[in-house]
Amino acid sequence: MRLRHKPWAKDYLEEHAGIVIKEPETKSGKWSAIFGNENPVHVEVGTGKGQFVVGMALANPDINYIGIEHFDSIIVSAVEKVVDSGIPANLRLLRANGKELTDIFEKGEVARVYLNFSDPWPKSRHAKRRLTHGEFLSLYQSVMPEDGEIHFKTDNRGLFEYSLVAMSEYGMRLLDVSLDLHAEMPEDNVMTEYEEKFSAKGQPIYRLEARFMSKA
Repeated sequence: MRLRHKPWAKDYLEEHAGIVIKEPETKSGKWSAIFGNENPVHVEVGTGKGQFVVGMALANPDINYIGIEHFDSIIVSAVEKVVDSGIPANLRLLRANGKELTDIFEKGEVARVYLNFSDPWPKSRHAKRRLTHGEFLSLYQSVMPEDGEIHFKTDNRGLFEYSLVAMSEYGMRLLDVSLDLHAEMPEDNVMTEYEEKFSAKGQPIYRLEARFMSKA
């Protein structure tokens, strides 16, 4: 994805420091205190422009949501959406890399991880960069309880098939698999920007839910 430079982004993020948590690694083990409740925490890795995580936060006030995005030029768009939505109390954003999850959260702090329209990294030599590669699955598991879940959407069939195999081989239990999510649209489905774009072109949206299982 080509990133458009936004010279005003840094100042805008500073103005909304209450939305984008600074130094999130210092908040490990403290997320309940930050949100002011004991509600479950759901994390979207690669939140993009924020449509999904904002929509989920508005629809589910009894769940705390955290959107993680690595680039200022992208997360600033998510901040704008948060501001436009009225700044839900159950939503925070982090400017961070998904590989830093274990620095940001303690074991058991994250009940669910969302992966939406991640980069497919189609070349075999780049397989370890896919967010459903075994090394990433291990990372997610490190911050989740034994029954933590991953919810995954993509328009890329190759990545979807890879992810089904990767999660199965890791020992996860597949709870729900859809080869065409919009054929029977769930009432609680919240679309991402990419999902709207691809579905409007008639492309199928693939989705799965998977749960970690105890290795004991």
